[in-house]
Amino acid sequence: MQISLSRNSDVPLRRQLAEQVVFLITTGQLRVGENLPSVRALARLLKVHHNTVSGAYQDLVQRNWVTRQRGSKLVVGVRLPSTTGSPVSLDQLINDTIQRARALGFSLQALTECVRERLEAQPADHILIVEEEPGLREIIGAEVRTALGWPIELCSPEEVKRRSGVAVGAQVFAPMHMLGELQSFIPENRPAVSISYLPASEHVAAIRALSKPSAIAVVSISKSLLRTARGLLAPAIGRKHTLREILVGGKARADVDGFDVVFCDSVAFLSFRYKRKIRYQLVADSCLEHLKAAIKPTP
Repeated sequence: MQISLSRNSDVPLRRQLAEQVVFLITTGQLRVGENLPSVRALARLLKVHHNTVSGAYQDLVQRNWVTRQRGSKLVVGVRLPSTTGSPVSLDQLINDTIQRARALGFSLQALTECVRERLEAQPADHILIVEEEPGLREIIGAEVRTALGWPIELCSPEEVKRRSGVAVGAQVFAPMHMLGELQSFIPENRPAVSISYLPASEHVAAIRALSKPSAIAVVSISKSLLRTARGLLAPAIGRKHTLREILVGGKARADVDGFDVVFCDSVAFLSFRYKRKIRYQLVADSCLEHLKAAIKPTP
């Protein structure tokens, strides 16, 4: 895992570690079902006390980013059903599918008809964005709406489970770590598309390039994004620069006078004028292209 901690920061090491693990998960660098290093192994690697790692892991478990398995092992998200072996080509995948179908008692004709029906199924008429935090839902919704121009509906994972049929007619768009728990509530003929987030390497590089001590602000409508930003940017901020998190939305407005650099989410970016503001796009372009392909299949 690519983790960079700084003792020369006001942000506690435990928080830096937890938020950087969250970032690795949301950007796909840590995948659902992947084991995390043991507490002592990661503590040795990062040269920190094991209580720091233990506290960060406990925070991640409470926030449902990781799951504790038997033997005290920790895995990312909710572990999906395992498969034996991975096909190395499309032909092998097709062969494996045919053999699996026959073993379960399905005829080749039934398999062919099912595949044809799936391919010819009516496309979705809207996109259902599933995310726990309202602020993140709104940011993702704004970026998807701008990129694709499709009708958008926002809801939490609890609503998907509680509202029967909420995913009918929708292309579900949700974070990878949530797909395991949502799987049984999503129509089988329209699998969910997982959300991949952009890395913040350019923004970290912009901070490191500042030659003079600077005042930096992160402006967002999402508490989660602000929390992750502070943990992620802490090593680059150090004690040379100052960082302020500004939560906006409702009656709250961004007061950014006097800041040298202002990072904004896609929604906050449009809410005020400031020459030195930098937009941070949350959803990766490749992910948006994948979503576009899912809702507009090639004839």
